[in-house]
Amino acid sequence: MSRAKAVTFKGNPVTLAGDAVQVGQKAPDFKCVSNAMAAVTLADSNGKARLFSVVPSIDTPVCSTQTKKFEDAINALGDKVACYTISLDSPFAQKRFCGAEGVKTMQTLSDQHNQSFGKNWGVLFEESPLPINLLARSVFVVDPTGSVTYAEYVPEVTSEPNYTAAVEALKKAAG
Repeated sequence: MSRAKAVTFKGNPVTLAGDAVQVGQKAPDFKCVSNAMAAVTLADSNGKARLFSVVPSIDTPVCSTQTKKFEDAINALGDKVACYTISLDSPFAQKRFCGAEGVKTMQTLSDQHNQSFGKNWGVLFEESPLPINLLARSVFVVDPTGSVTYAEYVPEVTSEPNYTAAVEALKKAAG
């Protein structure tokens, strides 16, 4: 399944692979790689509220801002939550970014290997105005039982998400 013109990138329409994730549905599984080179799946954080902050590339200004804003917002929630920034960047680039920017709470996951997050969550650029694959900027919250409680596909990929709404949804999901 593809979703033509699902979002725009610098005003250009982008087709996304996969179905859009909806609030109330069971969260789709995925297999990404942490910056410690370990495989991470949805089940690895069962029992916690989870925030998935999806960015096109960690090294761009808006993606950096998004990761750092969520880092600041979630620090007070502690062990009740698991929070991830997901991109197609290599685990090495993600680790370098986190070290340089002091990001410690947000875990980075690379979807570079098989794009399972991108495909299963409906955020993978299928047709892009760029010669590279990216993930569409989006934010998802999943409750401890595995149900999606918040889903935001940012209409213009170069814009920032609604941080307040996402963090409030995470707090509610965490209890």
